[in-house]
Amino acid sequence: MSLKRVLYSSFLYLIFPFVIFRLFWRGRSNPAYRKRIPERLGFVKRDSDKPIIWVHAVSVGETIAAKPLIEGLINEYPEHQILVTTTTPTGSDRVKALFSDRVAHVYFPYDLPEIVHRFLKRIKPQVLIIIETEIWPNLYAGCYKRNIPIFIVNARLSAKSTQGYLKFKGLMAETLSTVEKIAVRSNDDKKHFLQLGAKDSRIEVVGNIKFDFVIDNQLVEKGKSWQKQWGEERPVWVVASTHEGEDVIILKLYSALLKTYPTLLLVLVPRHPERFDAVFSLCEHFKVQRHSQISAKDGYKHFNGNIILGDSMGEMQSWFAIADVVFIGGSLVNTGGHNPLEAIAHGKPVVSGQYMFNFADMLDELGSEGLLFSLESEEEIIKKTNELLQLPRAHILEQTQAIMQKNKGVTARLLKVISIN
Repeated sequence: MSLKRVLYSSFLYLIFPFVIFRLFWRGRSNPAYRKRIPERLGFVKRDSDKPIIWVHAVSVGETIAAKPLIEGLINEYPEHQILVTTTTPTGSDRVKALFSDRVAHVYFPYDLPEIVHRFLKRIKPQVLIIIETEIWPNLYAGCYKRNIPIFIVNARLSAKSTQGYLKFKGLMAETLSTVEKIAVRSNDDKKHFLQLGAKDSRIEVVGNIKFDFVIDNQLVEKGKSWQKQWGEERPVWVVASTHEGEDVIILKLYSALLKTYPTLLLVLVPRHPERFDAVFSLCEHFKVQRHSQISAKDGYKHFNGNIILGDSMGEMQSWFAIADVVFIGGSLVNTGGHNPLEAIAHGKPVVSGQYMFNFADMLDELGSEGLLFSLESEEEIIKKTNELLQLPRAHILEQTQAIMQKNKGVTARLLKVISIN
């Protein structure tokens, strides 16, 4: 083990008790964090004799993005078992919802040498595919030692993240030297990986797999059925994936928008389930309805409120299908935003705050098409949302379909990049 990795591992050992404590702390509001902890320590079972293709997708967003690729792997390698790991319970739930028993799932192991050794010894993966950007020195070294090829796909590195990684450039260069191929989304991403010491010959620009997003027509119809019940004439503002600190701002913006659109319906969907109760409390001075408490029998037939709290999982497409304008959360606070393409695929214009650095590669292209607006001030967000609420939907749908079609085909390119013997 190199000195760089010794120092890295020593630091992880020091903070490890706090990592475990944080799991139990988060488990207060979401008990799922306290379950299956042994898996995170490498105590996993191999439940198949088939060779294993291991795909790691951190949470919900990465899992949804990886769906076309995982489906491609299932079809192309039927003699293999696909193992998908996540780090969050919501990611785990999404894997089960999207793939049922067609893939296996366990939690991702912590990056300590003993834990990595235990996990790899038990699972014996034939290949490791990392979705987006997860650089784990001990895991990568463990795979390299066992001749397990590593592919980082749909790889992205923002300028901000690159500056953080550059503080440990020696360790990053050493770690990335073990990777077989890095399939990046854009030339900017390639430049950032090169800055970290990755080899040019191992980087390939293939585009963004999120353009291969497939609309679920059942979820679309579900959303339309709700809309018919409360009245199709009501304009709908969907605010997706908010983080702590954003909901208060959104409610302020909503109050301003009501002055122009007094029947405007706000669908507010927090990013993390453990925040549902807190966000509901913030909304109580409006007429608010928890989506989870709508009965299957009556639905929204008697609903005449201002706000619907989207406190369910796996129904974001239903909300996007009926939106007139979408706001993407994680962008009013310094989080970096979330994927706007799912909303755009449904033919909806997207507004965000100024912090969209995780999706900087999309801002220019989608912005020039009038589909994505990253704005700095509350006044700009109000003004642009008002403008977009007045635009004809058919024109926007035509634009979105054209841009999605133009950028499709990344999954096929990734399957060619990934070599599995």
